[in-house]
Amino acid sequence: MNGQEKKETAAAPGKRWDVSFETRCQGMDLGIEDQYHAISYPIYQTATFSHREAGDTEGYHYTRAHNPTRQQLESIVADLENGTAALAFASGMAAIGALMELFSPGDHVIIDADLYGGSGRLFNTISKKNGVTFTIADLSAQSPEALFTPATKAVYLETPTNPMMHVTDIAALSKITREKNALLIVDNTFLSPYFQNPLDLGADVVVHSATKYLGGHHDTIGGFLVVKEKKLEEKLRYISMTVGSALSPFDCWLTMRGIRTLAVRMERAEKNAIEIANWLQKSPHVKKVIYPGIPSHPGYEVMKRQSRGFGAMISFEVESKEFALSVLRNVELFYFAESLGGTVTLITYPVTQTHAEVPEDLREKNGINDRLLRLSVGIEGVQDLIGELDRVFALAAGQ
Repeated sequence: MNGQEKKETAAAPGKRWDVSFETRCQGMDLGIEDQYHAISYPIYQTATFSHREAGDTEGYHYTRAHNPTRQQLESIVADLENGTAALAFASGMAAIGALMELFSPGDHVIIDADLYGGSGRLFNTISKKNGVTFTIADLSAQSPEALFTPATKAVYLETPTNPMMHVTDIAALSKITREKNALLIVDNTFLSPYFQNPLDLGADVVVHSATKYLGGHHDTIGGFLVVKEKKLEEKLRYISMTVGSALSPFDCWLTMRGIRTLAVRMERAEKNAIEIANWLQKSPHVKKVIYPGIPSHPGYEVMKRQSRGFGAMISFEVESKEFALSVLRNVELFYFAESLGGTVTLITYPVTQTHAEVPEDLREKNGINDRLLRLSVGIEGVQDLIGELDRVFALAAGQ
């Protein structure tokens, strides 16, 4: 087994019992109980809270700063990521935007070359405008040690990356960031806390787009920052309260509902993805399959050490642009749509969707070309999904 192998029981901060991850997904945070002991935690859909008299409160004043439903969700996510605190935001990008407010003009951040296009857009426009500088590096293939300057405050990465599935050794990188007194920030959206816990490997901040696997049903947008250091939590809560980017109570409730099925969804989606990746490798129309669960993937051994699974995201390159466009035009059983991580399978065209605003030279260097497709594998019957791919490939080949 690997370095983060599944455990029958796991210590959970604030819980009365030590229970498995699957049980923790059921929202068993007994430190925060509704007064009526509701099993489905209530939606406190209120903007403000009344007080009996000055200095006499229940701990809540205004939902922009604090809300019981959001606090319940944050406690659950912090527990699943083995952190001390989680902060819920209105979107994944709102979470990253708040995170970047930690830095001041003149600060320097090292970022991975292959990132979600929205993250790059934020860094290249808003953050640069605010005086933060960036150095791009392929963190899966090179040590960033020589890139540090006295102004370097953080290293930011995804692993696996979006969409090229590069894998970075988090534990090895964390040794460098600690020596350099810099934050290590890891976007864990693709694997979710079910398959990977970056804080356990030395990361300082974990980022999630809760829109994806945590919510899991394509029906809400949200984001998280998870930390294990109290001072960092306090800074981020002050930023969230000040800029007003916290997640609404109803969206918190939807995300909690999604987390209840996180474990079973991740298991089924990964099982489907492995079968589909193997099928794609045999197709004469597919020139390259990029999935970290394939033993030939460069990051396969690292994944085995630092994660408990390989996830359900597959990128693959077909024979031509025309072939790719035909596939997108003819899919019926799953959807040609942006996003990922839900119950249904989505196919995405990164060059015009998720990574459209990445500079063309960087896209090409990273392999994001007009023949690349990205598949977020859902929980449908796998033979149905393979049959759909077979059908649309046959249509594309016949044109």
